[in-house]
Amino acid sequence: MLIQQSIVIQQIRIGSISNASIVQIGTTGTWQAYADLNNTGQFKGVLDQPEFDAPIVPLAPPSM
Repeated sequence: MLIQQSIVIQQIRIGSISNASIVQIGTTGTWQAYADLNNTGQFKGVLDQPEFDAPIVPLAPPSM
């Protein structure tokens, strides 16, 4: 099977990006999940829970 595609984008606006966001332009045959965890800081133990000076503010639910 051969799929040819031509896409011209004049302007794209992305409201926000998080660490689990996906932006897809075009088509794909199959999605394969991939996750990789690396100890780049050479940590040897579990970190303590962080202490916050300010109160944690709950976020509003996302609007659709």
